Amino acid sequence: MSKKEEKNKDIYEKLKKIGEIILQQVRKNQVPYLKVPARTTNNIVFDPKYLCYVLGDKTITRSAGNIRHVKPFAQLLKVASLCKELVKDGKRHITKRELYYISESWGSKLKFDEQPESDDIVEDIEALLGLPREDIHITPKPKGSIYGDITLRFKNPNGKYMKVNCLNTADGQSIGPRTCEAEFVDCKADKVIAIETDGMYNRLIEENAHEKFNAILINLGGQASRATRRIIKRLNEVLGLPVYIFTDGDPWGLHIAMVIMAGSAKSAHINKMLATPDAQWIGVTASDIVKYKLRSDKLKDVDFKRIKELKKDPRYKKDKRLQEELRKWEEIKKKAEQQALLKYGFRYVVDEYLPAKFKELKAPGFK
Repeated sequence: MSKKEEKNKDIYEKLKKIGEIILQQVRKNQVPYLKVPARTTNNIVFDPKYLCYVLGDKTITRSAGNIRHVKPFAQLLKVASLCKELVKDGKRHITKRELYYISESWGSKLKFDEQPESDDIVEDIEALLGLPREDIHITPKPKGSIYGDITLRFKNPNGKYMKVNCLNTADGQSIGPRTCEAEFVDCKADKVIAIETDGMYNRLIEENAHEKFNAILINLGGQASRATRRIIKRLNEVLGLPVYIFTDGDPWGLHIAMVIMAGSAKSAHINKMLATPDAQWIGVTASDIVKYKLRSDKLKDVDFKRIKELKKDPRYKKDKRLQEELRKWEEIKKKAEQQALLKYGFRYVVDEYLPAKFKELKAPGFK
């Protein structure tokens, strides 16, 4: 039995346990209930050990004895049962949107009236299990891609195992539910470069950055999806590859990097499985805008507001470098895109900018 099959078996048993708890309560003539970790803002705390936001100890009780809870309680059990069958089958995955429409077959008293209701139930199950929805076969739209000399082994949609070397793809292997949990069969790289924009990702591929830096390139496509954050964490945790994040030069780009490093408040119930605390932000930094004389735009009110929020965020407070860059943005009142570096030519990012950054951050091969 493969590690993936063992994991699915364990998840199946956890989902089965939810039903067994309810059955035991019914047999004892008790009103069925479940205690679910509260996902409210007052139960989200920053964990200095894991360097990310996590849920606190507060719980809420979903009970069949509360008239307001009867329907969502029954829906939670129905969704858990559906996920149990999906995990058992091992081949099929559904999206949150599909789940919403599947509920039409459950009857008028049980179906979801709006998708936010089904989304909320899915997050309750995630919190109960301490697992992301991808593990219970409820998947987001694939987003992001991975390129470089790494071979992945996973089951295709037909349930057959296949191997893919990510160099043998035109634009990189798409990162979806099967890719993010794939087995790493072989990897020649010694680092990961996660890139915010499609354009810069393509530029690094065409300039052979994966060879020059012996790196795995990952296209974030903006704010990284949970599947993308998951595979980044696994590359770091399983293979020990250091991660470097290359974003636009504005507070939003920095926050894209921070979500990879420390997770988001919304994902507090599963951040331990998604966050990569050792990852480092390359830039573009506020200091880079000045140093490289980059074409820039004025920061807007919404940007300044974001900077103030980030300066107070515990994820930034102890990092002097990040605090200095936030202060620098306030000083220069400018922001720039990654592509601004192309003023110096197609190869400048690979030949000059990234080597200087890797030397500064003491990356493998640049210490």
